[in-house]
Amino acid sequence: MKNVKAEFIAVGTELLLGQIANTNAQWLSQQLARYGINVYNHTVVGDNLYRVEDAFSEAQSRADIIIVTGGLGPTEDDLTREAFQQISDLEIMEHTPSMNKIEAFFEKQKSTMTPNNRRQARVFKGSEVLDNTVGMAPGMIVKYEQKTWIFLPGVPREMKQLVKSDVIPYLQKLTGNEEIIKSTILKFTGIGESSLEHELSDIIQAQSNPTIAPLAQDDSVVIRLTAKDRSKEKVDELLKGTKQEILAKVGSYFYGVDDQTIESQIVALLKKENKHIAVAESLTGGMLTDKLISVEGASSVCHGGIVCYDTTVKQDLLGVSKELIQNKGTISEECALVMAENVREKLNASIGISCTGVAGPDEVEGKSAGLVYIAICDDTGEKFVEKFNFQGNRNSIRRRTTLKSLEILFKHLKG
Repeated sequence: MKNVKAEFIAVGTELLLGQIANTNAQWLSQQLARYGINVYNHTVVGDNLYRVEDAFSEAQSRADIIIVTGGLGPTEDDLTREAFQQISDLEIMEHTPSMNKIEAFFEKQKSTMTPNNRRQARVFKGSEVLDNTVGMAPGMIVKYEQKTWIFLPGVPREMKQLVKSDVIPYLQKLTGNEEIIKSTILKFTGIGESSLEHELSDIIQAQSNPTIAPLAQDDSVVIRLTAKDRSKEKVDELLKGTKQEILAKVGSYFYGVDDQTIESQIVALLKKENKHIAVAESLTGGMLTDKLISVEGASSVCHGGIVCYDTTVKQDLLGVSKELIQNKGTISEECALVMAENVREKLNASIGISCTGVAGPDEVEGKSAGLVYIAICDDTGEKFVEKFNFQGNRNSIRRRTTLKSLEILFKHLKG
């Protein structure tokens, strides 16, 4: 395998202003790392011809592969082609298939194409043109003075399509690495990153192929398994074996793989058990219900939710007694249980789940911000409530309450 240096250049003033994050560079680095291609520099440059030209010249002097994202659009500040032409003197021409595609798009939309849209069909003469199947501007691969330049749209979904379909196969041949590399993500809930790593320390220390990488994400802890071999069957076998080894140790915390979410797994379990869910939310204000109904097909198992943020709503709509509120308060085990019981009955569901607490920043009923109660009531007669003290600002506490509610519900359904 050839040892090559790669570099990314992202073109766009909006990146420098922080209006959008440069997620393209992060994703591209992850992809190239899988194929043993070393990424030495990330550069972000604004929409200025001379500064883009300077960034290109510097990259040309130090990298073997330069991947550029952005600046291929129809407006006057899309200057990627012009800047590269300044350093290469390569001729720019209109790519007929791309132009036909752009014209067909506007015709289908029954809208008038402005002349500047023709800019998107311009490519360097002699370049390998990459068909953008989800957008307008094509990508390009250009060889210049023994360096490889790859130009891609800045829109993430367009860039990712071209990388997967064209760029990675091209780079595999260029570097001589034609191994099959495959990754899968294992997702866990109810266990922290450090605890997960501790439980799996012997497996991690002995890793070689597949490699094992524990990662903390916003809504869960994940393990990325990456295997490589020249045989697809062998890669799948390696991933399957390591997954089984991991789940033998921490399977009780496992909920899904790759794009699966905990809410999608909850909906699947509800369908499997022919159960229905109803939700009563105070501090989360509908966030938990929103998570559940975001899953396709949730209407068959999610009867609905009641946002009972105000005390009078808890009384009048949900049926929490005035006496209970006076004696125990709305931030209490007793109130959470009644909320779960009553929402289940009122919405004719198999399971009721509720959450009540203090999001902050101020105290409520003498209770500090972060105090939260989550309760579940099942038509089997099982009911319970759990107490938590979350840290963070108001929205962080609401979000953590939602995630913990999903975790509790998943574990209850899983049994």
